[in-house]
Amino acid sequence: MKVNNLLERALQFDFLTQEEGVFLYHHAATADLAYVANELRKIQVPHGKVTWQIDRNVNTTNVCIANCKFCNFFRRPGHEDSYITDIETYKQKIEETFKFGGDQLLLQGGHHPDLGLSFYNNIFKELKSLYPNLRLHSLGPPEIAHISKLENMSHIDVLRSLKESGLDSLPGAGAEILNDRVRRLISKGKCGGQEWLDVMRAAHQINLPTSATMMFGHIETIEERFEHLVWVREVQQEKPEGNYGFVAFIPWPFQDDGTLLKRLRGITNNVTGDEYIRMIALSRIMLPNIKNIQASWLTVGKRTAQLCLHAGANDFGSIMIEENVVSAAGAPHRFTSTSIQESIKEAGFEPQLRNQVYDFRTIPEHMEVQVIDY
Repeated sequence: MKVNNLLERALQFDFLTQEEGVFLYHHAATADLAYVANELRKIQVPHGKVTWQIDRNVNTTNVCIANCKFCNFFRRPGHEDSYITDIETYKQKIEETFKFGGDQLLLQGGHHPDLGLSFYNNIFKELKSLYPNLRLHSLGPPEIAHISKLENMSHIDVLRSLKESGLDSLPGAGAEILNDRVRRLISKGKCGGQEWLDVMRAAHQINLPTSATMMFGHIETIEERFEHLVWVREVQQEKPEGNYGFVAFIPWPFQDDGTLLKRLRGITNNVTGDEYIRMIALSRIMLPNIKNIQASWLTVGKRTAQLCLHAGANDFGSIMIEENVVSAAGAPHRFTSTSIQESIKEAGFEPQLRNQVYDFRTIPEHMEVQVIDY
């Protein structure tokens, strides 16, 4: 294998193999990866703008029996700090979100042993009846798999029911690394990697927009990272023509602060800024059938995220008026609607507000620009 030959093939939108991706990771210069990924971005996102979003992550419950070794947020059933969010809290948070220009809630929670399909259907229906313009970007494949097991239903039937109740799109949550060797060690209570992919296949069949993610920099091998990318690409290739499929891919480094992985096994986040930029570029190169690549400013910070915009990323994600799970593991970074746009401009791009399926939005005239400090 030769680096130049592989990069030339990448510029033709060829599907590189897992082995070829690993070879580029080990042998290609960061500048060369960034150049090729940036050229691909120009072709796939010809408007040249960098998109961003305003939404809010609200947790339905913090009760979870998955026992992930990287999560500080969950509480076991019966814990004194456990909760299920009530409708009045949702209303307060939604109205604040609208005030700050947001149009969407990212609703996620834990694997609660007692909350089945009717619980989520009822929440979605009530929220949509109260706020018809609210978009619900909610749950994730592990939660769909959990609900399916509780109800003894297929993934596609659960998703159809939730879509009818108001679910607008399915986040790529819980992917971590899709190889089951890794999952058994860090998230044994969640669905396996192939079931995660099967849930996404089902979502694509009913044209429910989804995203895909990868949390890396813990116990996975480089080979397992690229296996993950190839599997995501294969599922995207299977989607029915004209359906949304994966609208974006978002890789981010493991956040280790206070996690069981760090306390019990000494696993820390050693991902440098350069490595993150390389993984952004390689995500663009390995996923030529996914249009949008998002830089995770929440976990890597402003400066590295800005450099990613010159290495294949075209999206800065959301200002996230509220986010609890990743922050609980040490992600310290924050943006407001003003500062995220200034950061995009500093990097040499025009900022563009979007919704979850990357339709452009006009910034609301009377929105408040400062988010709440949580």
